[in-house]
Amino acid sequence: MALYEHIFIARPDMSPAQMESLIEDVKTLIEEKGGKTGKTEYWGLRNLAYRINKSRKGHYGLIDIDASADVIDELDRLQRLSEDIIRHMTVRVDEHVETPSAILTKKDDRRGRRERT
Repeated sequence: MALYEHIFIARPDMSPAQMESLIEDVKTLIEEKGGKTGKTEYWGLRNLAYRINKSRKGHYGLIDIDASADVIDELDRLQRLSEDIIRHMTVRVDEHVETPSAILTKKDDRRGRRERT
C-alpha cells in the first residue's frame, strides 16, 4: 500500500456541515475498499485562483490516505462523477506529516496576530 494526500474542492453553496459529511463519505468509501485514512482537514471556504464553473470560491478538504492504487482509481472515478466536487487531486507522498498543514498553520498565525494588537 502507498501513501497519498487527497485534496478536493467542493461547490461554494454547500454548508460547512455538508462539507464535513462529504469528507466522512470519502473516508467511509476508502475504508470499505480496504484503505486507511489518516488526518482529515477542512480548510473552509476559500477564493479560487480562477473561475471554475462560474464559481469564484470553493470549500477545500484534505485527507491522508494509505491505500492501494485500485482504491485511488475508484475514488477518482467517483469524484469525477460527483456534482458536488469541482476539482480534486491525489498526490503520492513518501510519508504523512502529522502536524497541521501549512494552510491551517497560516490561519492560526493570523488569529494570533489579531489577538496581540
